[in-house]
Amino acid sequence: MATSVEPRSRKVRILATLGPASRSPEMIERLFRAGADAFRVNMSHGAQADHAQTIANIRALEKTVGRPTTILVDLQGPKLRVGTFADGMAMLKTGAPFVLDRDTAPGDANRVCLPHRELFIALEEGSRLLLDDGKLVLRVTSASHDRIETIVEVGGALSNNKGLNVPDVVVPLAALTEKDRSDLAFALDHDIDWVALSFVQRPEDVAEARRMIQGRAALLAKIEKPAALERLEPILELADAVMVARGDLGVELPPQDVPPMQKRIVECARRMGRPVVVATQMLESMIKSPTPTRAEVSDVATAIYDGADAVMLSAESAAGDWPEESVAMMDSIANAVERDPGYFARVHFTETRPDPTTADALAEAAGAIAKTVSAAAIICFTSSGSTARRVARERPSVPLLVLTPKLETARRLGILWGVHAVRTKDVVSFEDMIAKSKRMALRHNMAKAGDRVIVMAGVPFGVPGSTNVLHVARIVGDELKRHASG
Repeated sequence: MATSVEPRSRKVRILATLGPASRSPEMIERLFRAGADAFRVNMSHGAQADHAQTIANIRALEKTVGRPTTILVDLQGPKLRVGTFADGMAMLKTGAPFVLDRDTAPGDANRVCLPHRELFIALEEGSRLLLDDGKLVLRVTSASHDRIETIVEVGGALSNNKGLNVPDVVVPLAALTEKDRSDLAFALDHDIDWVALSFVQRPEDVAEARRMIQGRAALLAKIEKPAALERLEPILELADAVMVARGDLGVELPPQDVPPMQKRIVECARRMGRPVVVATQMLESMIKSPTPTRAEVSDVATAIYDGADAVMLSAESAAGDWPEESVAMMDSIANAVERDPGYFARVHFTETRPDPTTADALAEAAGAIAKTVSAAAIICFTSSGSTARRVARERPSVPLLVLTPKLETARRLGILWGVHAVRTKDVVSFEDMIAKSKRMALRHNMAKAGDRVIVMAGVPFGVPGSTNVLHVARIVGDELKRHASG
C-alpha cells in the first residue's frame, strides 16, 4: 500500500457524487486530492454494471493513496410519477378540473394515469399534489379507489412520467421498492460502507432497511418529506446518520421553511450524536460555470458554521463541466470558514449534553482537557467506531486520530467531522497503546516532539463499547526510531 497521505487540515467532510463526468479512476483520484473525503454512488441513474465499475475504481484509490475510501450508495426510493400523454405532454390550465385515474390509456388536458394505487386510498379532500418538482399544483376535491378529482391551482405544461410529490399526507408506500431491494443486495455484495435511504417518512422505514442490511453497512436516513420532520427523533434513534436532502424537501415545503428546517435537523442530529450531511444545490451553478455564485458560497458556509459533519456535491461533481473545480471550491470555502476565529464559538452554539455513560463523560472531558493543556491531538482506539462518534459530537478544537483494527470501521468514519481514521493492528496492553499512539501521531504528522496527546480506549482491549480510559501522554520525538530499532 502507498505511503499514507497527510490528514485533512479541515474538520468538515466533503461527499462527492460520482457519475458520467467523474467515475474514471483518474478523475476519482483528482477529486480526492482536490478535497473529496467520501464518494456517493446514486442508484437513481445508470446500470448496476456501471456502478460496479465505479465502486471498483473507488476501492483502487485505497491502494494509490494509502487511505480508507468511503462509499455511500444512495437508493432511489419510491419515486412517484404520472403516466404518459397522447401528445407527450398536456397543458393544464389554472382553475380547470383534472383527473388522475387507474386507466393506462394515454392522457390529455383532462386526465392522466397515476400508476400508484396506494395514493388513491391515502389522499383526502384538500390534499395538495405537486407535479414536476412543484412547478404545477393540484388540489384534491375528491378521491376514491380508482379516481382522484382535482382543481389545477398552478397550471403549466405537464409531460410524460413527471414526478409527483404529496406533502400533506403520509403515503402508505414501502420504503424499499423492488428496484431498491435489488440495488441494496448489489451494494452489500460490493462491500460498500453506507446506504442512504430515500423518502423516509417514519421510523418503520428505517427499521425495515436496517433488518435487510443486517449490519453489513451503516444506514443514513434522508430527510426529504415533511412527514419525517414530525418524527425526526425516533427516525434518528434508528439511523446511523442523517442527510438534509433539500431537493425534495424544498418541493414539498415552502422555500422559506427549508432553512429553519435545515438548522433543526442539523441541531437534532448533533444533539443525538448522529453524523449529519447537508446536500442538494450547494454549488448548483458550477454544473455549467467554473465559479459559484456568492449566495451559494454563503449557503455552504452556513452549513459548516452550523457544525454539519459533511457537505455534499450532487450533479456538480457527477455530471457537471467542472467536477474537480467544484470539489476544490467546497474545500476552499470550508478552510476559510474554519480559519474564522469565531468558527468554534458558532459550532458550539448547539449544546451537546453527554449521556450518563462513562464513554460520553470521557469524550466530553477529552475536548476540555485538550484545550486546557494545549494538546496536539486526541487519539482514540475503537473497534466499532462509537468512541470516535462520541468525541466528534463534542466538536473538539484539535484533530481526532482514530485507530482501528477494522477496515470497515475506518471506511465508515469517512463522513464524520474531524476524523482521520487509520487501520492498524490492535493493541494488547496499556503500554502498547500509549507507545502506538505516540508513533501514529508522529507518523501522521499530528504531533511533534514536546507535544501532548490525549489517548482514549477501552480496557480490556478488543471489547466494543467499553471506553473507560483517558490518558495524557507527551511525545518525546524519537518514538519512531526506537520502534524501528527495537
